[in-house]
Amino acid sequence: MEFKPLSGRQFPRFSAIKTFFRLPIAEVNQDFDLALFGIPFDGGVSYRPGARFAPTAVREASSLGRGFHMSRGLTVFEKMRVADIGDCPTVPIDIGQTYARIEDFVGQIVNGGKKFISCGGDHSTTLPVLRALRKKHGRPLAFIHFDAHLDTYPAAWGCEYHHGAFARHAVEEGLVDPKKMLQIGIRGPLAGGDDLNFVRQNGIRVITVDELRNTTLNDALHNLPTFDDTPAYISYDIDCLDPAFAPGTGTPVPGGLTTYETQRILRALKVPNLVGADIVEISPPFDQSQITALAGVDAMFEIMCLMAVA
Repeated sequence: MEFKPLSGRQFPRFSAIKTFFRLPIAEVNQDFDLALFGIPFDGGVSYRPGARFAPTAVREASSLGRGFHMSRGLTVFEKMRVADIGDCPTVPIDIGQTYARIEDFVGQIVNGGKKFISCGGDHSTTLPVLRALRKKHGRPLAFIHFDAHLDTYPAAWGCEYHHGAFARHAVEEGLVDPKKMLQIGIRGPLAGGDDLNFVRQNGIRVITVDELRNTTLNDALHNLPTFDDTPAYISYDIDCLDPAFAPGTGTPVPGGLTTYETQRILRALKVPNLVGADIVEISPPFDQSQITALAGVDAMFEIMCLMAVA
């Protein structure tokens, strides 16, 4: 099989069966480098639901995607063989069963020697993904986390596992190394000053929107931390963006990043061993004119290119 997008001259971009970037559907055991898949689950949200519909919406919006990156001067689909492997199975009314299915699904991908980018789902779904990667690599991962929120919060309504607590669990379970962890786009308001305790106690590097805006973008990019060859993961919560750029999300927060700023940050990161990534918290029912879905497509493209040059 040739892992190339469907030609827009043969089938116009508004036509054909919708897959990520019009790529072929493949089985996980086929011979390719990078798997794209959906996680249709939003059972961990605390406010707006709808992220279960994100894989379908982003697949449709990605029909507008292209393969050549102007800034990097590369065509990602020539550097890597990329395939859409469908959606991860989930149980919409049970987070525990869903976690088990996600961990097993991701385990099959990484045990086959492939990298991956998942799309869709609320941010609680990142935790079982990290569990599978921790088992595969045998050590805590470096972790780059784009978000408006710290997601290191305590249990909610007596429930430990929700979209605002995954990062705390990832650190406590030893899935990620907090000294090799970076959170980008964080901003208030918070429920209280003690919400900052966890990141301070664990030495997690947090780059707030204020920190980015209080200097030039070029200077901010120059001061990004460098990453070694530790296996690394990027989790891109679409609400790192200002609601003007991503209205279709579960917990929107004003004062966020622009799509251009996140493009520049992703292009500036040096992550030599990027093994996986996700784009989460896209809620199509609250989107307008595919704005948020297109932002998700753009983040997926930038991360693919980052993997291609790693």
